[in-house]
Amino acid sequence: MSTRALVLDANILIRAALGPRVRQLVADGGTVISMFAPRCAYDDARRYVPDLLVGRGLDPGDALAVLDAIETAVVPQPPAAYEAWRAEALERIADRDADDWPILALSLALDCPIWTQDQDFFGTGVPTWTTDRVEIFFRHARSTRGMPSGA
Repeated sequence: MSTRALVLDANILIRAALGPRVRQLVADGGTVISMFAPRCAYDDARRYVPDLLVGRGLDPGDALAVLDAIETAVVPQPPAAYEAWRAEALERIADRDADDWPILALSLALDCPIWTQDQDFFGTGVPTWTTDRVEIFFRHARSTRGMPSGA
């Protein structure tokens, strides 16, 4: 399992768009590891962010601009990057939320963990990191690269 990469779920992209904490974690993590998300995770985030903000009487423009900006740190991947893993991903997650198969398939294709808040990924055979623990992953990745932890 690679400590050099991480796949982000749509809920993490949404949190990055809506708040500074996850946005900063993405920025910090991007200095240590490669981060990826299926293109459809960005599509989901762009679909849900306006609903969340308009419902609160807020303009979604800034949050959508953040999603655009983080594509340099969290690289969107086309279906061709993970399609070969579709059947296995569906077998592992279908009983929970079959719509999440692209996240799991990309994780399998890249042989790396998933950063998510979604419990549907737990028990699918790949490591998952939640926002309150992902800094441990970054710290470990930093130490295996021979970088000081404060770098």
